[in-house]
Amino acid sequence: MSTATGIGESAELSRDPIEPAPAQSRVAVQQGSARRRDPRDFHPFIRLNQLLADVPPGPSPGVDGRPINLSVGDPQIPPPAYVLEELSADLGAWGRYPPPRGTADYAEACVAYLERRYELPTGWLDPAQHILPLPGSREGLFFAALALATVAAEKEPDRNAVLLPSPGYHCYMGAAAVAGLAPVFVPASLETNFLPDLASLPAHTLGTSLLAYLCSPANPQGAALDVEGWRATLRLARACGFALLADECYGEVYLDAPPSGALQAALAEGGSLDGVLVFHSLSKRGSAAGLRCGFLAGDPALVDRIDACLRIGGAGVPVPVQRAGARLWRDTALPERTRAYYLDLFERAERILAGRYGYSRPAGGFFLWLDVGDGVAAARKLWAEAGLRVLPGAYMSGPADLPDNAGERYIRVALVYDGETTERALTRLVEVLGEEGGPQT
Repeated sequence: MSTATGIGESAELSRDPIEPAPAQSRVAVQQGSARRRDPRDFHPFIRLNQLLADVPPGPSPGVDGRPINLSVGDPQIPPPAYVLEELSADLGAWGRYPPPRGTADYAEACVAYLERRYELPTGWLDPAQHILPLPGSREGLFFAALALATVAAEKEPDRNAVLLPSPGYHCYMGAAAVAGLAPVFVPASLETNFLPDLASLPAHTLGTSLLAYLCSPANPQGAALDVEGWRATLRLARACGFALLADECYGEVYLDAPPSGALQAALAEGGSLDGVLVFHSLSKRGSAAGLRCGFLAGDPALVDRIDACLRIGGAGVPVPVQRAGARLWRDTALPERTRAYYLDLFERAERILAGRYGYSRPAGGFFLWLDVGDGVAAARKLWAEAGLRVLPGAYMSGPADLPDNAGERYIRVALVYDGETTERALTRLVEVLGEEGGPQT
């Protein structure tokens, strides 16, 4: 593999050892063209607003009958009070542009977090080379596609496919669209244990892929790769010459065992960071979505390219935010409190939903992925009759003109409110959708 870019020289490898997927492959490839599309085609909440625009909300189980928004993964528990202390400790710092590569203390805090969370050896990651602060993981995931698109334009113009899970985070689809790359929607369905089966893709698709997005624990289904799954995925990416972008923003929000990460796979595969990046955020771990603070880590050549793109069209992370973020990354008690909150919500959900809508206990995240037969119809019904706002799974699975949508039977329900509100909302959901709302298990 090319150590400079993570793609390029290894493209020759992809023409021989990767065999075409068998005809009975479980993966139905849906590949879009390499052209720029309107980003609104990929934005689920814009589409949801349009779906419900002419539907007044029905009587809601919320306080004072107010609608309950279960469509957005917006944490409702406040971050620690020390965040405000750090943000106001040096008001003068708000008047200065932040250093693009961040402060040394913030980078060191990020490395220490990764070493602790993923049991990585001390010194393997260099804070100066391998870390880039981000105003949230979303910004890094988006700009990564733009940065890598320049690599393809320079060296391999035919390498323009972006592998992304379907359903998945809309940022992946939007990034591919804006970058003029060809999105490949890889079903992450019940048949594939809710994870995209990249190895089943045709050889030509793998050989012309520029990058792959992979989220674990997955948004929305909560499925997680084990370390062997990460290793197999990394080997495939390196053999075929595409970069692996691991979205691990839910890596601290798990129900039982801590999920494995892509850096653990890189370490096990010889220790090289070529072609691999991981993305982390304090939005979920620290319940600080409004802080806009995260980081990416990995291949230093790719880190440099994304850094250059962010300097041109992005936003740096203010120094006071980095100071608060460093303290959050070092807070070892915080994740335990956060997990306890969500575990309680899942236990309440299981009591109400067990045996309904294909419910199963996820490995991580804080979403329910419910099979209701027709997610769009169910979303309108729940809003019209109960003032419950949920997200149709189809809106997370590609543009409206994509055939064989992997999420059309589902709705995504965010478990973010307090226990009492969550119980009222889910009880009302079952009352509205009834036994015909989805398959019984």
